[in-house]
Amino acid sequence: MTFSNLTRPWGDQQPIYRQLRERIVSLILSGSLTEGGALPSIRQLASDCQINHLTVSKAYQELVDTGLVETRRGMGMYVAEGAAARLLEFERHKFLTQELPHTINRASQLGINPEKLCNAVRSHTPMNQEQEN
Repeated sequence: MTFSNLTRPWGDQQPIYRQLRERIVSLILSGSLTEGGALPSIRQLASDCQINHLTVSKAYQELVDTGLVETRRGMGMYVAEGAAARLLEFERHKFLTQELPHTINRASQLGINPEKLCNAVRSHTPMNQEQEN
């Protein structure tokens, strides 16, 4: 498993530890990091990303605090069982309560009626993709 997604350049929009945390979350959601899978050591990831080890430690600690990652004494950090399902549920809730209302409001500002917006969503949804409701 490569962690190239973790080592791409950092933006200025938020602290690096938060960006690192979000990248790890993304890898868990995409299935690139599987439940029970090992994360790179703090020092290795710090070296690969060319960031301070305390920054990596802070990102990992947030993941541990939210139950997405677990520490196995003497072995390292691992993706916790059930992490993907918890993340998916959280991200769906966040989308429906925060992102979608913003999108609907923006569409309204642009004069896009709900029917046209729904049609646009339908045309961007892969036909063979199965989704949970």
